[in-house]
Amino acid sequence: MKELISAYKQVGENRYREIYGPYYDDFEIGDVFEHRPGRTVTETDNIWQSLLNLNTHPLHIDNHYAAQTEFKRPLVSSLVTLSIVGGMSLNSTSARCIANLGWENIKLLSPVFAGDTIYAESEILAKRLSRKRPNQGIVTFETRGLKADGTVFLTYQRSALIPCRGYDGPERENY
Repeated sequence: MKELISAYKQVGENRYREIYGPYYDDFEIGDVFEHRPGRTVTETDNIWQSLLNLNTHPLHIDNHYAAQTEFKRPLVSSLVTLSIVGGMSLNSTSARCIANLGWENIKLLSPVFAGDTIYAESEILAKRLSRKRPNQGIVTFETRGLKADGTVFLTYQRSALIPCRGYDGPERENY
């Protein structure tokens, strides 16, 4: 059985600091990380983020319009759910990330409504050491957004450049 990644390191007597994210070496292809806590999406999340992103489609921000659609109520914008799921997955996937290298194959599989509680999980699909950057590696994840009832509503793949253990650099020594 592999050793679990500790969430804390001791920095003094009776004093601990949170450790933020795994190193490249900690990832194994096929591992799945369940991201917690979940998040109940609110109408305010949807309105504010939709307006912030200038996604003014009435299906997201106009109750009267949405009531006349097949959904009968506003849908939460996919930009909102993608942002929340991306944030939920950060600590377990790319908290030590040097660079986010890209998002691929974003799929929207089921609608999300205000009041839905969502969760996320990420599977390690691939990893390799960088050819150009010694002591860093590229990890590719597939992340899935799930409603509380298990319905998968969102999937995407993402790659990130992550340092190998022991090569965080001096800027992280005391962080």
